[in-house]
Amino acid sequence: METVNPLKPAEPRDRKLSIHVVTWNVASAAPPLDLDHLLQLDKQDPNLDMYVIGLQEMSRGILSLLSDTAFEDPWSSFFMDVLSPLSFVKVSSVRMQGLLLLVFAKCQHLPFIQILSAKSTPTGLFGYWGNKGGVNICLKLYGYYVSIINCHLPPHLANNDQRLEHFDWILEMQNFEGPDIPNILDHDLIIWFGDMNFRIEDFGLHFVREAVKSQCYSDLWEKDQLSIAKRYDTLLREFQEGPLLFPPTYKFDKNSNNYDTSEKKRKPAWTDRILWRLKRQPHTDSCTPRRPAPHLSLSLRSYISHMMYTISDHKPVTGTFDLELKPLVSVPLISLMPEGLWTMENALLINYSFTPDFPSSPWDWIGLYKVGFRHINDYVSYVWVRDNQVSFNDRLNQVYINISDIPETEDQFLLCYYSNSLHSVVGISNPFKIQPQAFLEEDPLGEVQPQI
Repeated sequence: METVNPLKPAEPRDRKLSIHVVTWNVASAAPPLDLDHLLQLDKQDPNLDMYVIGLQEMSRGILSLLSDTAFEDPWSSFFMDVLSPLSFVKVSSVRMQGLLLLVFAKCQHLPFIQILSAKSTPTGLFGYWGNKGGVNICLKLYGYYVSIINCHLPPHLANNDQRLEHFDWILEMQNFEGPDIPNILDHDLIIWFGDMNFRIEDFGLHFVREAVKSQCYSDLWEKDQLSIAKRYDTLLREFQEGPLLFPPTYKFDKNSNNYDTSEKKRKPAWTDRILWRLKRQPHTDSCTPRRPAPHLSLSLRSYISHMMYTISDHKPVTGTFDLELKPLVSVPLISLMPEGLWTMENALLINYSFTPDFPSSPWDWIGLYKVGFRHINDYVSYVWVRDNQVSFNDRLNQVYINISDIPETEDQFLLCYYSNSLHSVVGISNPFKIQPQAFLEEDPLGEVQPQI
């Protein structure tokens, strides 16, 4: 019988994270009233941990760009309003003109998501104009490097070579600041999606439409430009895609499910795609010992289009993935908890401790949030950890936060520790309530007792 050493830390358990990826060219439209089907919220138990949402052709007018600089754009606000009551928090976003990329995660995953970079790569108008190109968010997820790219590549059937050049250029331009971030091709996972604009070669409009009508897609797959490119492009071949078992997602008459009836009558095509790539394992031979690779695998649960949405000439496409991993980071860098009973009449004491390798900074802060907050700046109150420090030692630190301006409410709260050095939440408390002043009353002996 194997004995267990109580002093040896337990091996981190394997985790399975479910990630829902959305890509949609919205053709400058505003959000519709209901996107539950797109987000899988109409399912009994969607069991999702993260949302990755990429839009193309958002409204690009000057007034729109100026207002979005000062305020959240309507699409971001919509997704936050829908997802925050379900404990999803917007952890990062990046926008380049009509391109928008959003990453949401369940609250309990926040201490294990470190945002490393959010950047844009314009390819339109000789590489200077952002109407085409890609936006990227690079993060560490439970210690693994993950890159997420939303792109919009050049249109039209004849521009396939240009599309492939832009694909390579976006990939080549992913140079990250900081010596510790590897090249994107050495990241453990790349999720790449968007309006890639690949078209169907050779076949005429009538043949393509008849094949779509009869759901005979196999002939069309053979002539899909992305499928053709994978046959001779070694790097592109490393990106996987699920089977295209749904109708081509472009081009539709707006507010209908009819393919293009305009004078141009463009051929239907699978322009909207979701690809992924797991890190290549180093080549080994009999003379080189094989190093154990970190446990990381990705499986596709579903890959579908959503025909019921008609606001655009594109249909949205979603891919739902199960990411199985053995965490390389399994303990939060910061552990924090409220001290004692929190009431409206007192300054609130917070205890926190950190791991030995945590890079603390005077600019670190702790935020007080209502449960269901939308993003990291959605705090009720906050405190700089050094400014309001009460005591500290090697194991425990204590700070206070003044809540005199917090209205009495029945809401639950939680605390988040934000690291300025890591640009991420590194610790989160369990939910708790702040009791109203009337919660406490004196007993006959003059002692303060909680009300039941």
